[in-house]
Amino acid sequence: MSLVDNVKEYVPKPIWEVLKKTKQSCLKFLYLRGKRPIVKGESTKARKRRENEKYFKLYCNGKGLDIGFGGDLILPDAQGWDFEHGDAQYLIGLEDEFFDYVYSSHTLEHVTDAGESLKNWWRVLKPEGYLLLYIPHRDLYEKKKKLPSRFNPNHFRFFLIDDEALPDTVGIVPLIKRTLSNYEIIYAKECSEGHTVTDPEKHSDGEYSIEVVIKKTR
Repeated sequence: MSLVDNVKEYVPKPIWEVLKKTKQSCLKFLYLRGKRPIVKGESTKARKRRENEKYFKLYCNGKGLDIGFGGDLILPDAQGWDFEHGDAQYLIGLEDEFFDYVYSSHTLEHVTDAGESLKNWWRVLKPEGYLLLYIPHRDLYEKKKKLPSRFNPNHFRFFLIDDEALPDTVGIVPLIKRTLSNYEIIYAKECSEGHTVTDPEKHSDGEYSIEVVIKKTR
């Protein structure tokens, strides 16, 4: 049990929620007036593999948006969007068909409505642009089939590529098919480079994700 979990055990839930909102407000104030610190995360972890696969040359050209970047931008010139800018589910204030590529790493599991989020991420993407998704793979990361997440209480769903066991596990390809139009799925694949931890009680190492590239057709 982490220190945070120990504290939460003894702090009444209403007080804990106030403390959490206060912390978020302070961080929002700081981030909007300065610059988020660089915090290497899942995007950095996948960078070498993506370079070898020509991922950036193929899909990350022009003006990019990185949703839920958390200080770990996919590319230095991408525009970051995180909680200090607004709700990732709606992207209120961003123009339709403005970005050449839209990228999101480990955010779709956090939003309230994954389908609504995909629609709005699609909305701000130009025709012929790419929506790039990177989400935790249920069997590599969670290593369990039922919510809640063992490692992150703010995960609202698990993901597999094609298979579903609703409401806990969503298939990302079926979700795309029932949500988007005018698209081509370039690929949806499991990424497990450097993954060695199979013990369900231990946090995974390496990559433990699903990577999806979707082209917006005209």
